[in-house]
Amino acid sequence: IYAQGSATQPIVFTSSQAKGNRKPGDWGGLIICGKGTNNKGVLGQQIEGGPRTKHGGNDPKDNSGILSYVRVEFAGYPFQKDKEINGITFGSVGSGTQVDHIQVSYTNDDSYEWFGGNVNCRYLVAYNGWDDEFDTDNGFSGNVQFALSVRDPRIADTSQSNGFESDNDADGSLTTPFTSAVFSNVTFIGPKGRDGFENTPDYINGGSVFPQNGSALGKFQSAMQIRRSSHLACFNSVAVGYPIGIIIDAEKGATQVYAQEGKLKLQNIFLAGMDITGSDANKRYVDDLYDAANKTEIDANKESFSSTYFKAQKGNKVYAESADLKLEGYKNLAKGSIAIMPSTDSPMLKAADFTDSMLSSWFTKVDYIGAFAQGDNWLDGWTEFDPQNAEY
Repeated sequence: IYAQGSATQPIVFTSSQAKGNRKPGDWGGLIICGKGTNNKGVLGQQIEGGPRTKHGGNDPKDNSGILSYVRVEFAGYPFQKDKEINGITFGSVGSGTQVDHIQVSYTNDDSYEWFGGNVNCRYLVAYNGWDDEFDTDNGFSGNVQFALSVRDPRIADTSQSNGFESDNDADGSLTTPFTSAVFSNVTFIGPKGRDGFENTPDYINGGSVFPQNGSALGKFQSAMQIRRSSHLACFNSVAVGYPIGIIIDAEKGATQVYAQEGKLKLQNIFLAGMDITGSDANKRYVDDLYDAANKTEIDANKESFSSTYFKAQKGNKVYAESADLKLEGYKNLAKGSIAIMPSTDSPMLKAADFTDSMLSSWFTKVDYIGAFAQGDNWLDGWTEFDPQNAEY
């Protein structure tokens, strides 16, 4: 696909319904399948979500085209339990593909999901999605820089919604290539990081736009859930207002072992306004030392492995309140301003660190944590934060 828009004329994939009647799941979503590598051990893995399309090969530089200045709205569909179509699904997409300036809004599953491949992506927005924001699986090893996630406090999936959800594969097996994507300069605004919803109409829960397709609402969980032997790395990022900051989940696979060995890296990350810093298990909202594989508590008086690990890593900080980050609003977001921009005295400014070898190439070296700098707002012009009422 060659979808090359511009800041003044973005390409929009959206609902066919009239404004006021659009809802998540109005159509399937974008599915891009390439001939890059994955860790299923076969050339031709069937894409998740129902289509018979297969993906995979042995060409890490495979070219699936261009997605640039593109919006995807009201997409996603729960074809089967745990086999959903996302806003955008990348299947073994290679590094020859150009992906930048993408906004996925009100999707009925994950905003973005990568199954294998190593495509590199810049300037991604995930807005008011249903399930996870950035889901990485089956050996995805690309780079992602400058990404924004904003959640509606009323929309979460029955499976528990996260910012990151990262698996090596569904079983946590130690197959190569490992999921080893590298993210930098991500801003997560969770459900507790948004105000102004107390007196607004209930857009989703029983409202006129609730999708009639078997979707079910659930709870928010964590800014980052890394599990099932993933080697995910994240640097120079910030997360605000989730029930849990980070879950390094050892129910399946060797994720905690890889963290201790430095094969999973989380550095220069600020957490603010979390109920708890970490948990050691899926759907467990307690910061204690816990054995997820055997579902037993190890020590109720000790912090979780996830908390202890996070606090010990280079440059990581935990702030009690969201206000401690000194963020300012971005006026063009729907329903008023949402605080995503660092003010002149924010601790996020001049706090970045790009000395790790994982960031030595491809990444743009900036001096700030999170997706935005003072006076440098890459959202302007092409994004839309009220797609329900947009004229198309």
